[in-house]
Amino acid sequence: MSGPRHFGIDPRQECGAQIVEFAVALPLLVVFVVGIFDFSGAFTLKQKLTNLARDAARVAAADPANDLSSALPASIADAYQAIANYFTVNQMNNCGITAGSATNSGTTWTFTATGNGCPAPGLTIIINRGYYFPESSGTVAPSVGCAAQAAGSQTAVIGTCVSVQYAYQWRFGSVDSLLGSSPVLPRTISATAVAMNEN
Repeated sequence: MSGPRHFGIDPRQECGAQIVEFAVALPLLVVFVVGIFDFSGAFTLKQKLTNLARDAARVAAADPANDLSSALPASIADAYQAIANYFTVNQMNNCGITAGSATNSGTTWTFTATGNGCPAPGLTIIINRGYYFPESSGTVAPSVGCAAQAAGSQTAVIGTCVSVQYAYQWRFGSVDSLLGSSPVLPRTISATAVAMNEN
């Protein structure tokens, strides 16, 4: 009598098919996992920057605006201190930004930094103490540069606009190349906030 006869699929073929299926599915799984972590990191950073911009705008708007002709007015220094504290408390890389790195043009102060291992283009903070925006329901959201809007026939409200642009290094782009695509992702995450001047 001959040995037992096996009917059906050879176990070696089944094992080979599973390896092929795993090899095909692995790149897609890696893209999903990295994408989830990367986009959630970007979303978390956006929330932090929004809070940072809002807090700095409130601090600056609460200060008097009668010293805006000085090199570093008290309202700008206070907003900068609020920003520096926020970076420290949230354990974020401040890219080596300092109060002395501010340049001003009229009522707008710009802080830039690229140190401390910050990816390019680094960190840019814009504080405009003379931000005009029309008082109407059709007001456009402030731009990243905090450029004042044209009042037109509307009554203009003077406020403080704070914009934060922070470099974000994506890992998703390099992993997505496993599937043959190369997405174009923004190099910075930005947030802008406006508060009406109180003084």
